[in-house]
Amino acid sequence: MAKKTQELSEQELHELEAATAGDDWSGSAPRTAKNFWPSAKRLIGLLGGHKAALAVIGLFNVVCVVLAVVAPKIMGKATDVIFSGVVSRMLPAGTTKEEAVAGLRAAGQDQFADMASGMELHPGSGIDFTRLGQIIILVILMYVVSSLFQLWQGLWLNKLVMGVVYDLRQQVEAKVNRLPLNYFDTNQRGDLLSRTTNDVDNVQQALQQAISQMFYNVLLVVGITVMMFNVSWRLALIALLSLPLTGIVIGVIGTRSQKQFKTQWKSTGLLNGQVEEAFSGHELAQVFGRTKAMTAEFDERNEELFRSASLAQFLSGIMMPIMQFISYLSYVAIAVLGGLRVAHGQMTLGDAQAFIQYSREFNQPLGQLGGMAQQVQSGVASAERVFEFLDAEEQLPDAPSSHPGRARGLVEFDHVAFSYDPEKPLIKDLSLRVEPGQTAAIVGPTGAGKTTLVNLLMRFYEIDSGEIRLDGVSTASLSRAELRSQVGMVLQDAVLFKGTIMDNIRYGRLDATDEEVIAAAKATYVDRFVHSLPDGYDTVIDQDGGSVSAGERQLITIARAFLAQPALLILDEATSSVDTRTEVLVQDAMNALRADRTSFVIAHRLSTIRDADLILVMEDGDIVEQGTHASLLEAHGAYWRLNQAQFAED
Repeated sequence: MAKKTQELSEQELHELEAATAGDDWSGSAPRTAKNFWPSAKRLIGLLGGHKAALAVIGLFNVVCVVLAVVAPKIMGKATDVIFSGVVSRMLPAGTTKEEAVAGLRAAGQDQFADMASGMELHPGSGIDFTRLGQIIILVILMYVVSSLFQLWQGLWLNKLVMGVVYDLRQQVEAKVNRLPLNYFDTNQRGDLLSRTTNDVDNVQQALQQAISQMFYNVLLVVGITVMMFNVSWRLALIALLSLPLTGIVIGVIGTRSQKQFKTQWKSTGLLNGQVEEAFSGHELAQVFGRTKAMTAEFDERNEELFRSASLAQFLSGIMMPIMQFISYLSYVAIAVLGGLRVAHGQMTLGDAQAFIQYSREFNQPLGQLGGMAQQVQSGVASAERVFEFLDAEEQLPDAPSSHPGRARGLVEFDHVAFSYDPEKPLIKDLSLRVEPGQTAAIVGPTGAGKTTLVNLLMRFYEIDSGEIRLDGVSTASLSRAELRSQVGMVLQDAVLFKGTIMDNIRYGRLDATDEEVIAAAKATYVDRFVHSLPDGYDTVIDQDGGSVSAGERQLITIARAFLAQPALLILDEATSSVDTRTEVLVQDAMNALRADRTSFVIAHRLSTIRDADLILVMEDGDIVEQGTHASLLEAHGAYWRLNQAQFAED
């Protein structure tokens, strides 16, 4: 289970985990794709914006199929030229075909006569090599042209699919930025990553199979069917007997296989989530001796993935052999009946050869359709998971901009109410006013609502009732980007990105010059330790900041906020990872940083907020006390009790 919002109490966390344990990943998000066909239809719908490319690919496929299905018929003519030439040489020269056949019957060779009657004979002559050569050259040219068109359609198809997947990734990225914070609080990151990476890759494979192979093979089946009826409608009917059997195989086995593929990808997402948590919490697992438990959990989820994947692969894998067996039965029947018809002069040997080739080619695309059903079913299952992500409920749309320029910093909460769970109110009726330039410290026990309060100010969550105002303007009337551009934030967990130290500081204001970055670093004492590093400000740090210490990571994030020069400043236990000596330096930097701006400081160590202009004491989502450090101590209330408890611990 992903990490929940910090302000939920431990008991509430357990209850929330229990409530969501059996839910699908999307929670309350609407689900459009619920089974194979709606998901497949929506997947094909992604191609709607590429109709011209689809038309070109379709045209190339038609040319390929026409040439491919006509070639065997023409090649049969070459066989007829050879066979009729051999037979003609055996007959007396100077006679007609009818006289030669009558002579064979008179000699008691009725079967030979029947076969000869269905051939184009020129008694006494041999093989017409000129005509034979012309036919062979024509067939070779047809196959060459067909191959070229197939190559071109492959190039167009690759470009089309890459474009569609590119657009899909763009949609996924845009969707991430439109989702509310609670979506990421209540879903495993590993499963989300699996949907946005592995599943999208699998969709790409499915599109390539569906557009190219399936379309081509369906056209090929239609073309071969037409040619088979052109050669012999009786043999064609026998060949078509395999279609109902093939449909039954796909309908029965394919449906069950699709369900297992969906289960497989769901299990893959859960396993990825467990692995991600195991890696990120590896040190804690070692400390608390939970490695065996985590290994057992991994084994359990790995076993679930193994079972679902094995069953999915088994069901999809047996389709090809079954369909191949059906094609063999059809081939035997056609070969026997075709031989009898040639022997009785009802069709030529070349037509029989062409029909047998058609029957083999007819079953080949059917077999390929069955074989690729595995990839398509898996891809549609992945598409369903991606569509579920794209259909997740989004945060309310932004209002148009209405607060130009830098804010003064007047913050007002007017009878605000908010809860994560409608049945368990957290903040019921909260009102406060923080003047521009003031530092407001927020203290209280875990689960009191401290971080929730600043999250509401940032519009990470939408309030249930009441109003939050910045400079007298409701934050609901401001765009989120505009509101958050006024705010700088330093969190308890120092988040750094892979890149240089200078890049990480510049993240606070991307247009800042190197001189401005260094000035911010000096003001927050980053400059002191940077010069001890091999590459100074160009030192590349890992994404998790593993190249620098915890205190140094926090100093970099503070420098980042300093560089942003925001109107509002939020410090969520910003000095918790800094040692005592460094804390003194950071507090001095914080005093400079808080100058001329409204600051909200979430603190557990009361010694760090004694100079705050306003201290808010929260319990159970309400502000139970507010005032200065001295006035609150004199009141001997909740703040005094917190101070006494910390003094006793110290």
